[in-house]
Amino acid sequence: MLIAYEAKLQPMANPNPVTAAEPAPETDEDTSPTCVMVFNACDPSGAGGLTADITAISSAGGHPLAVVTGAYVRDTSEVRDHYAFDEEAVDEQARTALEDMPAGAIKVGFVGSPENISAIAEIASDYAEVPVIAYMPDLSWWDESEIDSYQDAFRELMLPQTTLLMGNHSTLWRWLLPDWSGDRNPSAKDIAKAAAAQGVPYVLVTGIPLPDQFIDNVLATPQAVLYSEKFERFEAVFTGAGETLSAALSALLANGHDLQAATAEALTYLDRSLDAGFHPGMGHVLPDRMFWAQAEDDESGSDPSLEKAGLPADEASASLLPAKPFFDLPPNGTTKH
Repeated sequence: MLIAYEAKLQPMANPNPVTAAEPAPETDEDTSPTCVMVFNACDPSGAGGLTADITAISSAGGHPLAVVTGAYVRDTSEVRDHYAFDEEAVDEQARTALEDMPAGAIKVGFVGSPENISAIAEIASDYAEVPVIAYMPDLSWWDESEIDSYQDAFRELMLPQTTLLMGNHSTLWRWLLPDWSGDRNPSAKDIAKAAAAQGVPYVLVTGIPLPDQFIDNVLATPQAVLYSEKFERFEAVFTGAGETLSAALSALLANGHDLQAATAEALTYLDRSLDAGFHPGMGHVLPDRMFWAQAEDDESGSDPSLEKAGLPADEASASLLPAKPFFDLPPNGTTKH
């Protein structure tokens, strides 16, 4: 299990800052959580997909606007198949909700088809002031030709609308740098350079192997490492960690937190979710995204993990993160092709 972590916070150097839309001012009458629109597939196992998004976004203080893009056929061990929704159904779900409720962020997970990617990219373009967090999962369960067409469409249509791209080091490397021939593995900055060529200003690369059973998670631009946090590997095999992290980070950004602090809080939230992970079936361990709701032995009734995860438990936890960013978070329309 996780024993300790180390964090490094470095100032950002952004030569072309773009200011995101200011959140609506809070009033005594308006205490509703900020909405986060998420595009993802339904996962009946609860390991990932919309189940992970909804619980993580809610835990981090957001209200999920969950758009179903399809359905997995899977258990806690593996994905066996996937059925994609028609792009018109995806488009109508999202636009109907957005016409009624403003979103503070848009998260894009696995959406099943190039047609759905095209529809979502058009929606993101129409709401260019809203930051887009795109997560690329491991697709090794899929047919190779399907993977290629999906990732090509994602690169050409979705990345130009993306504010922050997230993914495992191995997944992003093989997708964005397929011809890498260096003596060393590509760094987060190398991956950020490849993403920037498609218009993405920031990347969060997870699971970078380090010596002594540690892994690194790095927020980067092509010019600099903005934040990095090192964790000791868990002994268990988890499913759904990436979905959990990307959803929590999306909610924190939607609530107005700056990118570096939101990344730190989201990683801590993931750490605690994995530490409290459970084994519901015969496959992998799942993150407990509602760990903070479990009974505590503390007589005061307060959960110190809430303060680490940035959850809205009380005024103390709410004050951990600044209400306004100390540097500008660009919307998804930073660079378009």
